[in-house]
Amino acid sequence: MISEQEIERGGGRSPPPRSEIKPDSYNLLGYDGHTLDLRSPIDLILSNFALSHSTLLNFALSHSNSTTNTLRNSASNSTMSSSLPPIPDLTAFTIPSPPAGFKSGFIGIIGRPNVGKSTLMNQLVGQKIAITSPVAQTTRNRLQGILTTDTAQFIFVDTPGIHKPHHQLGKVLVQNAKTAMQSVDVLVFVVDSTVMMGGGDRYIVDLLKHVDAPVILGLNKLDQQSDDQTTWNAIAQSYTEIADAKQWTVVKFSALTGAGVDQLQQEIVTQLEPGPYYYPPDLVTDQPERFIMGELIREQILLNTREEVPHSVAIAIDKVEEAPTITRILATIHVERKSQKGILIGKGGSMIKTIGIAARQQIQKLIMGKVHIELFVKVQPKWRQSRVQLEDLGYRLDT
Repeated sequence: MISEQEIERGGGRSPPPRSEIKPDSYNLLGYDGHTLDLRSPIDLILSNFALSHSTLLNFALSHSNSTTNTLRNSASNSTMSSSLPPIPDLTAFTIPSPPAGFKSGFIGIIGRPNVGKSTLMNQLVGQKIAITSPVAQTTRNRLQGILTTDTAQFIFVDTPGIHKPHHQLGKVLVQNAKTAMQSVDVLVFVVDSTVMMGGGDRYIVDLLKHVDAPVILGLNKLDQQSDDQTTWNAIAQSYTEIADAKQWTVVKFSALTGAGVDQLQQEIVTQLEPGPYYYPPDLVTDQPERFIMGELIREQILLNTREEVPHSVAIAIDKVEEAPTITRILATIHVERKSQKGILIGKGGSMIKTIGIAARQQIQKLIMGKVHIELFVKVQPKWRQSRVQLEDLGYRLDT
């Protein structure tokens, strides 16, 4: 349920200072919406490094298992054992040894804004982990989606759309996308096959001159192709001419319907080298559950507001309280101007209520449980221009 105080969001009541908020645990999303609840002592590791390397995870899990055994032994000899919280068994989430011929690797999904990169990753992974909307530049963080099959593990890296930046936030996003291009094993260059190749696509083609990884050119939006075969052929040729010159493989697909995505996955497998499991097989993303919650709130703002508002918001999950029957979430929506705050709250609190209800429904699917959400709106002038404020809100340059 949405709190009745939502009409007053951004008024006299303020969210707790972020410095006072300490997360109880870091949940990583697994298949079918189940979460892997990784508690102390590895929560500090996760908060600092976001589980970015398999060696880190192996260390964390082995350390947690040994600590778990120690705590269990101590608890059995203590008169206070009944007051200790249950200690999760993490043995099911350790990284197994790969079978013979197993392949793995990181696959960067790149392209201009709004060509369907996030929709493609959701389709490849098999569930929603990246938000999507008709608004360009929806993706801001480099999000990793993980698909594990019997013969391979794919780590898909969904990058922000490469565009000409107009503020510090844009510069950070574009630089992070460029960094991702240099640090993956395979690149899927996604283009909109309903329009001719443009200057933005050619700019990315130029960037790819300096990349050693094999490139697959993905012609997306096959479901929207023109009925005029002459027009479709001309559009396709504008892309395939470049691909032929670069010796890139071309795959046509629809990220929305899934048509042709299996063929894309098969092509990626042929480009991957034999390798280990980088993550536990049940994991579908390396991002903490709180990050996904914030993105689901931002998605509803993108879908329900217009003009400059969608690009001027940032979400901070201030507090998550988990009870046996309900999860309570306190979040702050940061905007740059008072007028944007007024739009987000809406007349009589109507807009913030709409956003809250829709976000709650999505988060309930994520955690498979009942959710109570409270949203605040806070004006933070020119936050997109400030490196300090960007970092405080979680937007950092990847290295």
